[in-house]
Amino acid sequence: MPINLQTALQKINAGSVHIGMVDPEGEFRDKLVSADKAVKLGEAGYPFCEVLYFWDVAEKAYRDGAFVDRPATLFADTVRKYPFAEDSAICLADFSGEFGKRSPRNVCLRLMAEAAEMGFDVLSAFEFEFFIFDETPESLRAKSYRDLTHFAPGNRTYSLQTSALHGALLEGLDATMKTMGIGLDAIHTELGPGCFEAPLTYAKGIKSADDAMLFKNFAKAYFSRHDLTASFMSKLSPSLSGQSGHLHVSLRDSGGNPVFASPDAPDGLSRTGRHFIGGLLRLMPELLALCSSTVNAYKRLVPGAWAPTSANWGVQNRTAAIRVINDVPEATRVEFRVPSADTNPYLALALCLGAGLYGIRNEIEPPAGSDENFYASRPSAETAFPRDLGEAAARLDRSDVARDIFGADFVEWFVGARQFEYAEYQRHVSEWEIRRYLGVV
Repeated sequence: MPINLQTALQKINAGSVHIGMVDPEGEFRDKLVSADKAVKLGEAGYPFCEVLYFWDVAEKAYRDGAFVDRPATLFADTVRKYPFAEDSAICLADFSGEFGKRSPRNVCLRLMAEAAEMGFDVLSAFEFEFFIFDETPESLRAKSYRDLTHFAPGNRTYSLQTSALHGALLEGLDATMKTMGIGLDAIHTELGPGCFEAPLTYAKGIKSADDAMLFKNFAKAYFSRHDLTASFMSKLSPSLSGQSGHLHVSLRDSGGNPVFASPDAPDGLSRTGRHFIGGLLRLMPELLALCSSTVNAYKRLVPGAWAPTSANWGVQNRTAAIRVINDVPEATRVEFRVPSADTNPYLALALCLGAGLYGIRNEIEPPAGSDENFYASRPSAETAFPRDLGEAAARLDRSDVARDIFGADFVEWFVGARQFEYAEYQRHVSEWEIRRYLGVV
């Protein structure tokens, strides 16, 4: 029986509620209200300004209009404890009706409903790499975002020394996430100064993407409360590794059995699992903008950056765009290694699920998996990724399949937003250009 909002809030003794509207960039847009007010909004509806879908990441509007309030819904099943106050809760909200068709979360929910109609439950988990800087918002601006001080500058991958020195800080992050019901399988250091990775515990349905969104938003808040800055940018510098947001996905049937597994098959994959991979491989290049929606994401998707540059797959192959993990049948899954840390979790999961279900419906057989080093290979034209956000947006715009899977309303809005983002970038003159050409050409 579905829980109502009042009951959900009473269970955690919440006197106030942080209502979160998640914008297209995956940012938690917060409004604090009393618990009584939240219950009333849950019953009567939650009008919210449409401008969230008509401005960019810098809050620059790219469409003129009255920016009216649109109807939105509060979701009682998303209620969690707020980690920075004793008697406060979190509750997610989202636009409903026709306007809500633009919402990445709603798109993801619709695809999960389609999976359920096909007899599948969706299980997934994200893992994020991120850098920590010994900087505050004030110091970042004062330094013009240059010559920043890294946290733990001597850090090494899987470093005991960093963990031993900063264990309390990492344990505090873990406790913050546990308060919200977000499990972390681990926290460990990664390649680069102040670089960490946090694989999240898998979850069923939309909770995985909700967890991922909340993790990024509240990790930034947690470190900010310690006068530190967390960055989930894809690529911070040519001298630093890119930051990934890998996504693990599996399907189970109504009996809880793993759909992708077939222990008797040479690669441990079932026919359904192969078709899921086939659909993802076929559509990945034309849908790439969904999981790589920033200009910066394409600075990671280049040769030599430890990231895929084309649609390919292999069993246990970490150089592939799709890595099949089949250590044990019950945990057989695909790891979608294309998304960066800056990905919108709802869209990354929607891309993977939408393309995978398309492959199952159409029985798309993938080419043979490979254990080759894909980083060193030259991709074919049909498997190569778009080189930048402008090209990726154009390919998505031309995709009839994308409109069929995600809806024309969503695709047309999303393409327009990405085109605006890329146009803003094209007008920018970088430091690299000035240093390379000034006084020479």
